[in-house]
Amino acid sequence: MEATSPIEKIRNIGFIAHIDAGKTTVTEQVLFATGRIHRAGGVDDGNTAMDWMPQEKERGITITAAATTTYWKDHRINVIDTPGHVDFTAEVERSLRVLDGGIVVLDAVAGVQSQSETVWRQADTYKVPRICFVNKMDRVGASFERTIESIRRRLNGNPVAVQLPIGAEEKFAGMIDLITGKATVYPVGRVNEGNADRPDEVDMPPEYQRQFDQYRQEMIEKISETDDALLIKYLEGEEIPQEELKAALRKATVEQKVVPVVCGSAMFAKGVHNLLDAIMDYLPSPADVPAVEGVNPRTEEVELRNPDASEPLSALAFKVATDPYVGRLVFLRVYSGTVKAGAVVTNTTKNGRERMGRLLRMHANSREELEEVTAGNICAAIGLKNTFTGDTICVQEGGVILEPPKFPKPVVSVAVEPNTKADQDRLTDALRKLADEDPTFLVAVNDETGQTIISGMGELHLEVLVDRMRREFSVVAQVGMPRVSYRETLTLAKQVEGRFVRQTGGHGQFGHVILDLTPLDRGDGIVFENNITRGAIPREFIPAVEKGVRDALDNGPLAGYPLVDLKVSLVDGSFHQVDSSELAFRSAGMLAIREGASKCAPVLLEPIADLEVVTPGEYLGDVIGDLGTRRAQIQSIEGEETLQSVRALLPLGETFSYTTA
Repeated sequence: MEATSPIEKIRNIGFIAHIDAGKTTVTEQVLFATGRIHRAGGVDDGNTAMDWMPQEKERGITITAAATTTYWKDHRINVIDTPGHVDFTAEVERSLRVLDGGIVVLDAVAGVQSQSETVWRQADTYKVPRICFVNKMDRVGASFERTIESIRRRLNGNPVAVQLPIGAEEKFAGMIDLITGKATVYPVGRVNEGNADRPDEVDMPPEYQRQFDQYRQEMIEKISETDDALLIKYLEGEEIPQEELKAALRKATVEQKVVPVVCGSAMFAKGVHNLLDAIMDYLPSPADVPAVEGVNPRTEEVELRNPDASEPLSALAFKVATDPYVGRLVFLRVYSGTVKAGAVVTNTTKNGRERMGRLLRMHANSREELEEVTAGNICAAIGLKNTFTGDTICVQEGGVILEPPKFPKPVVSVAVEPNTKADQDRLTDALRKLADEDPTFLVAVNDETGQTIISGMGELHLEVLVDRMRREFSVVAQVGMPRVSYRETLTLAKQVEGRFVRQTGGHGQFGHVILDLTPLDRGDGIVFENNITRGAIPREFIPAVEKGVRDALDNGPLAGYPLVDLKVSLVDGSFHQVDSSELAFRSAGMLAIREGASKCAPVLLEPIADLEVVTPGEYLGDVIGDLGTRRAQIQSIEGEETLQSVRALLPLGETFSYTTA
């Protein structure tokens, strides 16, 4: 089957959404409807195919992005189910980097929620075309129109409804296709669980004719705005054929001009078959998206790689996982060429050769062996020892480096200490393997206290990692209280001087540097510039100055937190023919920062969380009062009938245990 799937009939898609919008349930029903699994599991029962980790089953949440492959109408669909919790945002980030299309799952009651905005922004960053699935249409308070309005208002999207729901809440009974005018009818209410059969399409109920005409007119208007030929037909009052409408909607979706919206109720298998049709009809194949850009490491020039099996191999490693049965797995998205099991490949990012052992197609945590994988597909490889997330795999000749996914920096840290000496060695091994898998998980040793510090994206993230250490690596460790990763920066530009002079009986030490410190914008990082003229400092000592400067920036003048967003220019200095050394200039660079930074008006920076609290109206005053005591800045208060939604900016240090306080 591998070589026989033409690239036009492949879809690489992912389900992205807020927590509890129903991503995993939708994925489960998609696999059930396509015959990939023989019984649809439930998140509440802990028996879904995609949530396979013990922590996922217990907590009822998705923690790690799981990949699988299924088939629908002669098309191969590579599916990735992603987490919704903000702590596991790295899983969404790396998945979107390698996907061609996304399905944003929205709750018909809550509409667009805070994490929906985050994943939408991430999809915008990687230019991923998407469609929306309005889930839970049979819940009390469900509204298709309100959800579409929230996409327009909160996501700045251009939603186009391609279905009209028949009823809502407990009277939800199906949907009408706005292109064909045919209705798909299901049993009324919260029934139909465990049914994978597709109901027959029937004529539209006559009482919906007026509403259908209005919705269809709006849809045709929006599609026509993206296509000049259709717009002329529309303005002249011509009837536009269904095929032309579909083709124009597909083109507009791939170009991210519109977002088609469909509806249903995944728990009761309503609307899943129509969603699968929409994935085929509107989301792009690897051949529809632009050729991927890579940088040739030899010439530093940008080169294109087309999604063609005959082109040179280029594949991106987007995930590393440890499998208890087969060991270290590296997940690859093959952009061009063909990769064969047992082949020798080159890691162009690390400039090293690797042997591609076995190739696997994954289904959550089970696997199938493959002989070769062609362009446009996703697979897992065994045997790549030194390949990590973001690395590019190519053949020896004509290698390029593809743009890796970008990950946010960790914001919460805790100290971990092993209970026994035997645990110490296992702890080191466990932390190394977990850090391999997760780019947002960092491990460091505090030089002053000797403690091992682990950093992640939030309390839940670190809690799950500590639990994994206990279960998977049999490490029992004591965990300290969470601490926020603060940063420091300077607000004044100044010239500072560092002079390191040590004279002993024999050979002495001499290093003298003058630095310009200039504050930069947030997120610009540390920039070191060498502006030495006329040989004031010999060239061989410049790297030592930079090393000293960067070491000193790790301890800020206020509270010892790292300094960020600063430009350091080496402008002048002096040296001694005999006494100057790398050590002396490194020490001079450190002294210049340590003594000078405190004179540049340093300030403390803290991470700020974007918080949304949904509360019954009678508790609104208490919630706002409590947020006030936590130094929150209230951004907006919106009412939806009896529920009130408060949005605020809250210092991360005040969010610990907020939900359980």
